[in-house]
Amino acid sequence: MLDQIHWLAAVTVLGVLEQAYFFLQVIYARRLFGISPPKISGPPEFERIFRAQVNCSEYFPIFLALLWQAGLFFHQGLAAALGLLYLYARYCYFMGYKASSSERLVPIYFSAGVLWILIAVSALGILHFFLSHYVGLNVLQFLTA
Repeated sequence: MLDQIHWLAAVTVLGVLEQAYFFLQVIYARRLFGISPPKISGPPEFERIFRAQVNCSEYFPIFLALLWQAGLFFHQGLAAALGLLYLYARYCYFMGYKASSSERLVPIYFSAGVLWILIAVSALGILHFFLSHYVGLNVLQFLTA
């Protein structure tokens, strides 16, 4: 079983580490700009870092669910590769937003595109499972014939 999920687990750990990095960036920005919790407003530089971290945190559960569904029901390697692309795009988003609000746009659109691909792959994998398991119809058999 573990050989079927090790890449998914590795990408998950990388994602958690990335989230921790983003959290630390907010802590450092709070210290740099003298903004104590629970305040969330301050100079634009702080607000961009804070908002980038919050946005990444908001999408992380969606990413994890799709990563694991795509990996378990479709293909672990493809899901892990898409996961790495997503994490890289999110890093670029965070760093771009930290520099300027306009720098976040290309990476956010790219990461959204990766999420849509993960949604499609997950849906196809789950559909294939249901059709083959409950109906006895192997869609992949027709595609390769």
